[in-house]
Parts: sequence; C-alpha cells; structure tokens
Amino acid sequence: MSLIELLIGNLDLLMFPAAIILLLRGFPVAFTLAGVGLIFAVLGALTHTGFFASGDLGFLKALFGRLFGLMDESNEVLVAVPLFVFMGVMLERSGVATELLETMARLFGKWPGGLGLSVAFVGMLLAASTGIVGATVVTMGLVSLPTMLAHRYDKRLATGIIAASGTLGQIIPPSIVLIILGDVLSNSYLEARRSIGDWAPTPMSIGDVFSGALLPGLLLVAFYMAYTLAVALWRPQKAPSAAHLGDNPGLGRMLRILLPPLILIIAVLGSILFGIATPTEAAAIGAVGAILLAGQCLDGKGAMPQIAAVFGAVIVIVAVAAFDLRLVRQTLPLEDQIGIAIAGFGLALVTYGLATSLWQTWQSRDGAIPVLAQAMRTTTKMTAMVFTIYIGAQVFNLAFRGLGGEQTIHHFFSGLPGGPWIALAAVMLVMFFLGFFLDFLEIVFVVTPIMAPVLFAFNDSDGQALFHPVWIAVLMGLNLQTSFLTPPFGFSLFYLRGVAPPEVSTSDIYRGVIPFVLIQIAVLGIVMAWPEMSTWLPTYLSR
Repeated sequence: MSLIELLIGNLDLLMFPAAIILLLRGFPVAFTLAGVGLIFAVLGALTHTGFFASGDLGFLKALFGRLFGLMDESNEVLVAVPLFVFMGVMLERSGVATELLETMARLFGKWPGGLGLSVAFVGMLLAASTGIVGATVVTMGLVSLPTMLAHRYDKRLATGIIAASGTLGQIIPPSIVLIILGDVLSNSYLEARRSIGDWAPTPMSIGDVFSGALLPGLLLVAFYMAYTLAVALWRPQKAPSAAHLGDNPGLGRMLRILLPPLILIIAVLGSILFGIATPTEAAAIGAVGAILLAGQCLDGKGAMPQIAAVFGAVIVIVAVAAFDLRLVRQTLPLEDQIGIAIAGFGLALVTYGLATSLWQTWQSRDGAIPVLAQAMRTTTKMTAMVFTIYIGAQVFNLAFRGLGGEQTIHHFFSGLPGGPWIALAAVMLVMFFLGFFLDFLEIVFVVTPIMAPVLFAFNDSDGQALFHPVWIAVLMGLNLQTSFLTPPFGFSLFYLRGVAPPEVSTSDIYRGVIPFVLIQIAVLGIVMAWPEMSTWLPTYLSR
C-alpha cells in the first residue's frame, strides 16, 4: 500500500492531529474545528471516501438539522448556560467572593494550614454558586496568594491549592460543564441504545447528573483539605499558622457573609435535585439571587430591599400553595381573590428588591464600566464562545462520521482485549491525555459524541446497559476537570500565572498542582471502582 493510499484510508483519524496542530498554532477553536471539518470533507469528496463516495458534500446537510435542534424551543437545557454564567460573573464582579475569602481566612487562618483550608472551603462555595474557573482562580489568586506568601507558605502548596480549588466549579453542581456534558451524553445514550434495539431506555436528565456529581465533588474537596492538613502537620514550615490576620469575625459578620450565598446555593441546587424546578428555571432563580446578593454587597447601607424581595418570594410561594391563582375563570371566589392580592403584594416586594439591586449594580463601577454592564458583556462573550464552538464541533463531527470515523472508533474499542472494562479505561485514558492539549469544550463537543456511544452499546447479562449513563457522565466530568491543571494548556495554570507576584515562578505553579492532579486521579479511580457513589443519590431522589 502506497503512502497516498494509506493517508486516504485514514482521513478520519488524521482529522485529530490536524486540529491539534492548528490549535497549538493559536488559531481560534471554533473556526479551527469547522475549518478542519470542511477541508477533510472536501478531501473525502475528492477521494470518494465513506459517505462522500458520491463526490459531493450532501452529507453535511445534516448540520442544519442539528443546529435547528439546538435552537428548538423544546430544547430548554442549554438556555441554563448563559443564566449560570451571569450568576457566576455577577457574584465575582460584585465582591461577594472576595468577602468570603477574607472572612474564611480570618476564621481558619490561625490554624496550621488554615489559609489553605479556607481556600479549599471557599472554592467549594464558589463552585456551587459561580462555576466559572477563570473568575474563581483569579479572585483567589489576587486575594489569598499574597496573604499566604506573606505568612511564609510554600509557593508550590499555595499555588497548587488555589489552582485546584478553582477548578471545583467543573464537578460540583450547578456546573456549566455538567450541563453541556449531560446534554451531549443524554443524546448519545439514547441514540446508542436505540441503535442496538433498546427502544425504551431510561432517559438521563441534567438533574440526575447534578445529583450524581455531588458526592464525588465533596469527596474531592475533602481530599484537598486532608492533603493540606497533612502537609501542615508533617512539615509545619510549609503551611504555618497566620497569626496576624486580625480578630476572628463575629457571629453576626459570619452570618451576614455566609448565609446569603448558602441560601442561594440551596435554592438553586435544591430545587433541581428535588425536582421542584428544571435546570433552566433554577438558573433563572440563581441569576435573580445573584443580582440581589450583588446589590446588597455593593450598597453597604443595609439589605432591606433584598430582604423584602426574599420575603416577597416566600409570600408568593405560600400563596401559590394555598390558593388557586388562575385568572382565566368565569367566577373567582373571594378567598382566591384574596390569594391573588397577597401574591400581587409579594411580587411587588420582589420587584422592589430586584429593581433596587439592579440600580445599585448599574451605579457601582469597576473602573469606568458599571458592574451590571461588565457582567452582561462577559456573559454574552462566554455564551457566544460556547455556542460558536458547538457549531464548529458539529461540522467536525459530521465530517468525521462521513469519513467513516464512527465505525473506526467502534471497531477499535470493541476489539480491545478485556472487553467493556478495558474499553472504558481506554476512553478515560484518551480523554485524560487530550486534556493536555484541548479545552474541555472541544473534548465535550468533539470527542464525547464519538466515544460515548461505544460505551453505551455494551449490555449486561440482562440485556440492559452495562454502564450507567450518570456514572459515565461523572467519570468524564472528573476527567475533564484535570484538563484545567495539566500543562502545557491548563487554563487554571494560565489564570494563576497572570495574577501571581513575580517571585512565584511558572515552574512553582506547574509543580504545585502535581499532588492535586494525583488526588483527582485517585478520586476518579474511587468513583470508577465504586459506581454507587455517583448513582446512589440520583436513584434515591427519583423514588
């Protein structure tokens, strides 16, 4: 076989190194994926390969159906993405995260390793309320890193715990990664099961993925804190106590700083886990709650408008439960008219608190731009980036499938010695190494739809899916989290390098994250060996 024939016969596999090379050259991700897809589709048509054997590009017409499915009014899941992004950006811009860090540092800082423990704890809270790696890492790097270095913390430990804690937003719900990953995997799961004759597979919801990821995410936080505490006890010079951070915050300040974010987390995450609201509805609650929190934080004169809004929301909830508030009826009983009036009063209080908070976020400025305007601009940019990459990835995936790549991947994994479990280990290994070069979005949009159907096609002895889709989603989420910490393109490392003082070298940051990458791999192994850690809570909540 000549070299030309060899290349033509493997056009599908050549797409990946071509995309990686162009990405390493600095080309934009979305246009790289779309461009590589189109170029290889043309090559396939010229060489009459796969579904392009007719010599035209008609196979790519399926792109329009996929994009229409993305924008279809029945697909509400991805609407949660911009809402959660806005929630996180608003909390970060308003200074809520900074207050949390400073308060926790004063509370735990006097313990050995206390500053590291406070970073991990606040990282967990920010993960459940913001979910944006860049904002979390930058905020903690600006606030905590100088304090840790001033108290003679080891540079590698300090940078490692900050970079690792900043990535918790990828696995602790509500997470943008889990929303996108859950949407992609749910479609792949249904298609894979139907392709082998299972026409009634149990669907997987985003709420299932959230509840499945909760316990592994908390286990990861516990391991981070345990490692930090072990270093502080074993080598106290690397994580000494911080004796000059000021007095411990009083109970009143603690409640004022901690309670609002906790209430917001419980409202958003609890409404999803207990089936009260869909992820999109919960994201809307989170966005409104973030505005109220930002208004309270930026005002500095008290929180009466925000308290009134919360009180009004409670009134509306009680009124909905106690009365029939439907207006389109021939007759309205007196008690229902009273209920409608009560609900209207509650809505008025919510409107007052929300309007006041919006005005405060518009009046407060970070530089020359209002905080509200900054949050809106950042949300628009991040949302546009996500969906532009999605479109580019669809072109790439269609070209890959048109060249016969799906069959190539299926034959490869199905033919591995050791059966399904070796195939699962191979998929995890491929995703881990791709994380060195690709962002999580490219892996989710490009790699996951290709590899996941292979795993979902395996059956157990009863003819059911061998691998639980929620378990696979959590494993992939944990795997993708490491892509933020693995050089050369770990984005968490880049964010921290941008705000770290000059005395912290790049090698300090790279070496500092190694123990935390190993911790993530260990947690990934625990969840892989014990699937019930990710499937027990979704099963319990669905009863």
